[in-house]
Amino acid sequence: KPTAAPTLLYARPGIVVTAERFTVGRNSWPVAELTQLWTTRGPHDRLALRAVVATAAMIGGVGVLLGFTGGLQRLTAGAYLALGAVGLLPVLLVVVGDRWRPPAYELWGRHRGAEVLLFSSDDERQFGQVTRALERAREGVRRGGGWKDPIAAADPWRPNR
Repeated sequence: KPTAAPTLLYARPGIVVTAERFTVGRNSWPVAELTQLWTTRGPHDRLALRAVVATAAMIGGVGVLLGFTGGLQRLTAGAYLALGAVGLLPVLLVVVGDRWRPPAYELWGRHRGAEVLLFSSDDERQFGQVTRALERAREGVRRGGGWKDPIAAADPWRPNR
């Protein structure tokens, strides 16, 4: 008797979710061994963080330098407003950096007791599709008999004659 092909729930280059396995790139896990799934956002872009830190350090350095040289007493009201506006530059860089390169969506879970990053994507739609496919696979494992397509498994209704 030939073995049935695994039920394919999601397939794109490098990502395959079947009723039995979750495969991302070279990593593959049996669905039955994945527990406690959760999603989160990854770290902020390193380049944006470095820009924020460098800008804040430079603004702080200029402020300290002006304080030690007595230059703060000689500044006009307009110069104070300009310094305040420049002080908001790191905040602006954070907002622009998060819009330009947002943190990735991450799917984590436990595999044999260890926390594992299962999947990461900056595409929210793809991330949602993969996460839902893995949840469907896990539901099939919890039901115990594997996964069946509800429509294909339904008997057609026929009237009694």
